[in-house]
Amino acid sequence: MRFSIADIAFFERPVKLRMPFRFGVATLTEAPQAFVRARIRLENGREAEGGAAELLAPKWFDKDPALTDEQNFDQLRASLSLARDAYRAAGENTAFGHFIDAYGPQIAAGATRGLNRLVACFGPALIDRAALDALCRALGISLYEAMRRNVPGIAAPAGEDDLLPFDMDGFLAGLNPRQAIAARHTVGLADPITHAEKKLDDGLPESLDEVVQRYGHRWFKLKVGGDAAADVERLSAIAAVLDRIGEPYHATLDGNEQYADVEGIVTLWARIREQPRLKRLASSIVFIEQPIKRSAAAAEDVSALAREKPLIIDESDDSLEAFARARRLGYTGVSSKTCKGVYKALLNAARCRLWNIEEGANRYFMSGEDLTVQAGLALQQDLALVSLLGLTHVERNGHHYVNGMAGLPPAEQRAFLRSHDDLYEHSHGAVRVRIANGELQIRSLGVPGYASAVLPDWNSMGRTQ
Repeated sequence: MRFSIADIAFFERPVKLRMPFRFGVATLTEAPQAFVRARIRLENGREAEGGAAELLAPKWFDKDPALTDEQNFDQLRASLSLARDAYRAAGENTAFGHFIDAYGPQIAAGATRGLNRLVACFGPALIDRAALDALCRALGISLYEAMRRNVPGIAAPAGEDDLLPFDMDGFLAGLNPRQAIAARHTVGLADPITHAEKKLDDGLPESLDEVVQRYGHRWFKLKVGGDAAADVERLSAIAAVLDRIGEPYHATLDGNEQYADVEGIVTLWARIREQPRLKRLASSIVFIEQPIKRSAAAAEDVSALAREKPLIIDESDDSLEAFARARRLGYTGVSSKTCKGVYKALLNAARCRLWNIEEGANRYFMSGEDLTVQAGLALQQDLALVSLLGLTHVERNGHHYVNGMAGLPPAEQRAFLRSHDDLYEHSHGAVRVRIANGELQIRSLGVPGYASAVLPDWNSMGRTQ
């Protein structure tokens, strides 16, 4: 199914956090959320619109401490502008064809503007989703049906030789989206662990013990900060709360590139294992995410540590070939994030399937990670992707750090609640994500379009660029 891009428009909304989110070198208190509206024109002349949204998160894509948050925002806006110019000039193509034809030139154009590859790929990631949403709406089919039929035309890209023998159509046809998924709760570096440390009085859970009681989580993502001694002490405080859970719980560690080299994270893991108070927590950890800086992650072998706990790349996943390179260094997993691209995630999932078949073991895997994804279009599109990939749990934190849809017009809140009442509820004055027994119900995402029966109220936002 071929189409051209008739128009692309950008919008933004301010997002203020109800509590600070500290991860890596950043402490996030507010940031704009970018929205893309794309209008496509099919070969028969029919037109349709679709949308996508993503937070302009500072100090994740580019962690240069010399850059201000506003400069980080402008980098991501520049990526969007470059991608818009390329997609509008591209003529007719398949959805995947638009992506892959723009992929190399976008990275090259970004480099001339001082944008690293992760930043450069941000713009196409949003435009691809908006265009795919429009295509699904035009055809009256869900994302799930579109992928199972390979309507986007996904194929092994030129140069990705490891995927050439893979049956992509068969792989996509066999994807079976889930109806519910476990929410893996993020414990940020500044989050209160017990209610005695609370600072807010808004009726919503703030501390880890309150979160466990309110939502019933059994999956957790624990941030570490690059200082092994301090990290062990904080993990011990977290374990004191989690160990009160009667049934089994599971956790992942996220380094956000805070350890300079593999020796640092090996030291942390050894200290965790030698602590009796961390015995249950250590046994609950299923993988370690991007513990070392991306410059070292691209060069240092982690196989020895990976034999004890699987390691995944996240920030290092900055290109289509990144996972294949990381595999050679001992990494066995890679994150899925819509901000890095739907097609990249699907290609990496195909790699996992192919490599596991080749090795005769389920060694390679995808994880679902969060970028403070906001309720509404951004959340639903990310959930639909990880559901399509068959993941059983996904990191979720946007609902915790932000007061739901409180910043949206009331009519827009009601529209999302009405159309997706399994995923949302109304409480404490706003529509917000519903989590019960640690799970998100996502059956309603299988609607025509990319996971949403509702588009944002474009008129309520500021149009940019």
